[in-house]
Formats: sequence, structure tokens, C-alpha cells
Amino acid sequence: MRQAIAHLSSLDPVLADLVDRHGPPPVRRPVRADRRFESLAEIIVYQQLAGRAAATIHGRFVRALDGVVTPEAVLSSSDQLLASCGLSRAKAASIRDLADQVAGRRISLERIGRLSDEEVVDHLTQVRGIGPWTAQMFLLGTLGRLDVWPTGDYGVRAGFGRAWDLEETPTAKELVELGVPFRPYRSLVAWYCWRVVDERPGAA
Repeated sequence: MRQAIAHLSSLDPVLADLVDRHGPPPVRRPVRADRRFESLAEIIVYQQLAGRAAATIHGRFVRALDGVVTPEAVLSSSDQLLASCGLSRAKAASIRDLADQVAGRRISLERIGRLSDEEVVDHLTQVRGIGPWTAQMFLLGTLGRLDVWPTGDYGVRAGFGRAWDLEETPTAKELVELGVPFRPYRSLVAWYCWRVVDERPGAA
């Protein structure tokens, strides 16, 4: 991590300033194989929701399963129970489909760490309701990959535009090219973009 931060700081003065303001990103240790289902289910819960609302729903979801989030626990739960947690019909269906595919060994979370980033995305997007963003958050937060560039994430695009003082927030397509110089550490750049969005208005 120290080497990566030093490289990014030397590469770009904007990043050097962000490192000074926010320090190094937290070290993301890969989640154990037996906790990956739980981690991916949480990411699905957080899709398109503000952090506090998502955390509340996720907490209810975990409690409804008696603290054991496994494919078997999800598959044995009723639709009414999942709905009572605050899960939308679409998210409940997505988590249930994930549980079904993991239990049926069509999705292998135990071996997914051996796949390339592109292969992980292809593998996970077989699941109903899992698109590239969800797969990329899994790569970042669950597998701890260092070169994930979630161009479809509005927070990353907005943070990049603000940090680099662009006239307009870059589109997902534009952000692809803007991220090229920061390989192979684009996950860290994404983290700094999120920190920029989190800053108070007018913060230096």
C-alpha cells in the first residue's frame, strides 16, 4: 500500500494533495471464502440506496436470519420475511437467485478469487439483479483487488470531476480513459474520489 500511494502521489499533484488530506486508504484484506456469500448479499442490499437506509435494511436482514447469512438460510426464508426487512421485491429476488445458484454450484464463490477481474464480473452477472457495479464492489470490498475502476458509480465520477476541477462530471465512457494513467491502482483512486464527495462543501 505504501508503494502504491507513493507512486500515485508522484504521478499526479491532485492525488498527492488528496493523500495529504485523507491519508492512505484502509488496507482491504480479502474476505474469507465462507463469508463471501454474506458479503455479496450485503452489496446487493446497498444497491442504489443511501448508506444509512441500506445499513438499517441490512441489519434487519441479518437479524431475520438469526445472524447467519448463508444460501441455505435465504432459501428457507419466506418472501414475507425478506419483505419485512425492507428489501424490495427485486432485491429479495436477486439475493434468492444468488443463494439458489451458489447452492446449486452454478456460482462458485469459494474459487472466484482465482479468476481475473473480468472473469469475476462475467461470473457474477449471471445472477439476477447483479450488474457490473455490484460485481465491481465485490472485487473491491470482498476480494480486495487494487485495480478496479467502477466507471458506472456516480460518486466516483462526481468525485473525479470535482477533484480534478473539470467543467462537467465525466461520463462513464470518459472516465474509462481518464483512469488509464492510474493503472494498476485505480481502486485507490476510486476511494479518494469517494472521499472528495464526502467532504463538506467548501472544505479545502
